[in-house]
Amino acid sequence: MRDSTDWLPTSYRTHTIGQIVSGGADLVGEEVSAAGYAETVRGRGAIAFIMLRDGTGHIQAFAKRDNMKEATFEALQSATRESTIQVTGTVAQKRPPKTKEGEPAPPAEYEITVSSATILSSAAAPLPVGVTDDVKVGLDIRLDNRYLDLRRAHVNAMFQLRSKVLQYGRDHLISEGFNEMNSPKIIASASEGGTNLFPMMYFDTPAFLSQSPQLYKQLAVLGGLERVFEIGPAFRAEKHDTYRHLNEFISFDIEGAWMNDEDVMCVQERMIHHIWTEVAANDQHLIDVINEYKTSQDEDLVTVDVPELPFPRISYCDAIEIVKNGGGEIEWGDDIESHHCDIIAAEHSGFHFLPRWPMAMKPFYIYHNEAEKGTTGGQLSRGFDLNYGRDEMTSGGQREHRVDVLEQNLRNMDLNPEDFTFYTDGFRYGAPPHAGWGLGVARLLMVLTGAGNVREVVLFPRDRSRVTP
Repeated sequence: MRDSTDWLPTSYRTHTIGQIVSGGADLVGEEVSAAGYAETVRGRGAIAFIMLRDGTGHIQAFAKRDNMKEATFEALQSATRESTIQVTGTVAQKRPPKTKEGEPAPPAEYEITVSSATILSSAAAPLPVGVTDDVKVGLDIRLDNRYLDLRRAHVNAMFQLRSKVLQYGRDHLISEGFNEMNSPKIIASASEGGTNLFPMMYFDTPAFLSQSPQLYKQLAVLGGLERVFEIGPAFRAEKHDTYRHLNEFISFDIEGAWMNDEDVMCVQERMIHHIWTEVAANDQHLIDVINEYKTSQDEDLVTVDVPELPFPRISYCDAIEIVKNGGGEIEWGDDIESHHCDIIAAEHSGFHFLPRWPMAMKPFYIYHNEAEKGTTGGQLSRGFDLNYGRDEMTSGGQREHRVDVLEQNLRNMDLNPEDFTFYTDGFRYGAPPHAGWGLGVARLLMVLTGAGNVREVVLFPRDRSRVTP
């Protein structure tokens, strides 16, 4: 559960449940108000026990018919699971269970002896998704009822962890001199070429949802901001249906002036190292909650192993040889697909960069040095990927800053330079060499949480078949 020691009182509670549980010794005999979901309701006749849960912990509320209005007690005793309830009462230490001689005493536990209560909202029954029950339901049903799925402890922990990853990543980039920016998500032309665009009408003008903040990051750098980053959405109209693809996703994106591909790879590996270090130091309790669930499902447990720096660099040419030597069928100029990555991952199971891809396989804005050729003489680019095992996490590279080369690259990809003047015009007045990357947040979370599907770590995912809730 999340740390709530510094949460302030609200109109509905004087303390979070976590504050009562952790500070119980100092609160015994004090009157408190708490609110939460009714996880269980039990008891007959003159007493009732309600296990309350909020986002910070669990506590038992003990109610006696003689201590409150009859109607209030009846409502409490008949409350359905997951109803939201506010209780007021005094904190008491629960009677400890008996222990055998010589056994250590268990830690003290606390409860609330209820004097008044309010059913804030009654939950319908039965629940479409179990919250505390060990009932298996499909991912689609869980996503249809995400508001209940989130109440499951391990799911809640994953999204608390997602918030932490965003915080730690942002903090690190700021510490390296990057300024946060926001790029438009309604655009007139493709950011990266190709046809994977969602068209729309912007009043009377045809437009698209942005594939990437790429071009706008570069324009910000050309404008003298030097180092920029964005954490925001991108939209890809790709007809994928895999465990790691979505049509809307959130990514870390950076761009830096006077930097090449190696410079920004170093920024990325330092940021990931910082995220892992902070999670290991501050958020093991969230990992523990996730692992408790994995234990119940007989799944592999998650460990937060801070990666060593620097990450391995395996050039595209070397990767082709590794795949060939491992029995894979591939030739220079082919894409490195997932089954090829399995062979590479046998040697490099963690984070590793794949730099120096063929220019023909990279977007028009990637820089290339005419003197850099591959093993078959093909032109190499300064583009790179970051993989974790078999899965791609990042694409990035040094950008082309020479306007004449940019325009020729567009023609080579059957794009009209006149459609990109809003972009290329920025390079006509002095453009510094620069580089950057985009890193999917959800794919980082898949690594941290051991999730088998990217939809597990996206609150309300959007794919080919899902646009609600």
